[in-house]
Amino acid sequence: MADVKKVATRASYGEALIELAAEHDDFVVLDADLAAATQTGKFKAAHPERFFDVGIAEGNLMGVAAGIATTGHKAFASTFAMFAAGRAFEVVRNSIGYPHLPVKIGATHAGISVGEDGATHQCNEDIALMRTIPGMTVIVPCDDTEAKAAVRAAYATDGPVYMRFGRLAVPVVNDPEGFEFQIGKGILMREGADVTIVACGLMVQAALEAAESLAAKGVSAEVIDMHTVKPLDEELLVASAKKTGRVVTCEEHSVIGGLGSAVCDALAEKCPVPVRKVGVNDVFGESGPAVDLLAKYGLDAAGVERQVLDFLGK
Repeated sequence: MADVKKVATRASYGEALIELAAEHDDFVVLDADLAAATQTGKFKAAHPERFFDVGIAEGNLMGVAAGIATTGHKAFASTFAMFAAGRAFEVVRNSIGYPHLPVKIGATHAGISVGEDGATHQCNEDIALMRTIPGMTVIVPCDDTEAKAAVRAAYATDGPVYMRFGRLAVPVVNDPEGFEFQIGKGILMREGADVTIVACGLMVQAALEAAESLAAKGVSAEVIDMHTVKPLDEELLVASAKKTGRVVTCEEHSVIGGLGSAVCDALAEKCPVPVRKVGVNDVFGESGPAVDLLAKYGLDAAGVERQVLDFLGK
């Protein structure tokens, strides 16, 4: 995929905010002293009167965003996933989730691919935390096209939304021409018959590459991009599970509480089939180059392929 365009979804977030601002004047953007990293600095340069930096105070970031959201404006609160979901969790729960306010959280630098920043900044628990908040929509886009569409969808959605973006530049697998994004509706990226691979974020690309390699070995893998982890597209998931009889979930997140858990919850009730969860196996990350870390923790195409073959007993 060397010739494929690569874009970090955090960059897509910053660009999407500027595009959205040209069409709507009823939202503001907030950051917590990380505008260069979260890419909201682009929005600040274009619309300084609609940008607020609260400093290194993530709880305050969410509180201010909540306050603004009570005035008839929508607020995009931006910081690293570790701080948005971790440090500010109580404020997000009680000040945003409980009153169901239109705060859209742009959480960047999620997962192992934060790389050299190390375990303290590699948030592998945020999807689990945000899923537990009643009424919170959780979106994990896989590429530039999807990330930009997710920002627009978040703006149009009632109530709070958590959007998870990455630091690492990733291949663009969705053609922006005619692309349709619906919250709660996954995308069937590839049809198959032997196993269903359900992925989100950068693991969608890994799943697609793994499926190509598996096909050469006689394994037909169906691939679903489950960009919305909450609400989950249970209709597409169940239909695919019934077709293939086995499901593998892939996420750059802990195997506890994330996409894999959401999929297991749905299938246990509506279509019990064997499930293998591919993700971070209840361990902290470490400092290192992002690509190397993804390979070490089995979160690349080769890792997904190994897990699928082992799951199928091949």
